[in-house]
Amino acid sequence: MTKITAQPGIMDIALYQGGAAHVAGLDNVVKLSSNENPLGPSEQAVEAFRRAAFDLHRYPSSDHAALRNAIGEVLALDPARIICGAGSDEIIAFLCQAYAGPGTEVLHTEHGFGMYRISALAAGATPVEVRERERVTDVDALLAACTDKTRLVFMANPNNPTGTMIGMAEITRLAEGLPEQALLVLDGAYAEYVEGYDGGAALVDARDNVVMTRTFSKIHGLGGLRVGWGYGPTHVIDVLNRVRGPFNLSQAGINAAIAAIRDTAYVDHCRAENARWRGWMADALAEIGVPSDVSCTNFILARFSSAEEATACNDYLTSQGLLVRPVGSYKLPHCLRITVGDEASSRRVVHAVRQFKSGGADGIGV
Repeated sequence: MTKITAQPGIMDIALYQGGAAHVAGLDNVVKLSSNENPLGPSEQAVEAFRRAAFDLHRYPSSDHAALRNAIGEVLALDPARIICGAGSDEIIAFLCQAYAGPGTEVLHTEHGFGMYRISALAAGATPVEVRERERVTDVDALLAACTDKTRLVFMANPNNPTGTMIGMAEITRLAEGLPEQALLVLDGAYAEYVEGYDGGAALVDARDNVVMTRTFSKIHGLGGLRVGWGYGPTHVIDVLNRVRGPFNLSQAGINAAIAAIRDTAYVDHCRAENARWRGWMADALAEIGVPSDVSCTNFILARFSSAEEATACNDYLTSQGLLVRPVGSYKLPHCLRITVGDEASSRRVVHAVRQFKSGGADGIGV
């Protein structure tokens, strides 16, 4: 029997399951399982990606200076305090690699993004799950869970998969109350969907114990290129750059991200369209007995009467070529996370849920 074994914690990681994308035997499948932008990326980003094809034989920039400068210019941030990664997932992994480890604890909320636990275990740290209050981050519970072993506190705001968020006053209270050895990590993957919200950037500027992560995978529509970034105090960014690989982003991804961040008009358009159909879908589902919390993201967490009903509805939607996300792994077995699509897919999924709720009958149009 082999004596070759993985580091402690690795085998405790359940493999991450992404949103389904295909249904055997069905064409015209609508994917509403991964919170992708149904409008796709900016045309400017697409053109920048095309142009990068002429330089595929060249190594990419190792310091991402052009991208960091573009982010800094558009969002009024210090480029020297920005680090780029292969999606915000990689920034999360960097943080765990650099600050957590055996004998330390990493806190995350009850229904928080699965990569917090995975990255903590990969670093040999102990993930600590902290309860939420009716699917909303509970600052008092997070503070009560902190110990002298706490090194990182991950909090998505808005949260995935709940779609809820808390105000800056509460986030500030959390940052102020953390033990002195701990960092607060604000995951802002969905920050752009909230009008006027900076994702916590001002709090990062005001303190030395707060880091913000962001992504180009959601509103910017670049999920296939895997580009993310983080913003933090100088002492944190210096540490993270020491564990970052020099060529962790492709030049095509860098170029597309630069164009995407600069196309602010397109971001505004995507935000407005998302808000329009998010509100319509939430209201339409509520009318047929499927409630949801007020969402601040590009998805709705639809609640059913039981886990059995949610599973049955998911099976029916799949049979109709509609892929949504069951979230039992996030301890929400009675819920389905439904990405806000364009008009056609939003109407189609609501119509299908109505058919399911009426026993699979033809139903009426929406």
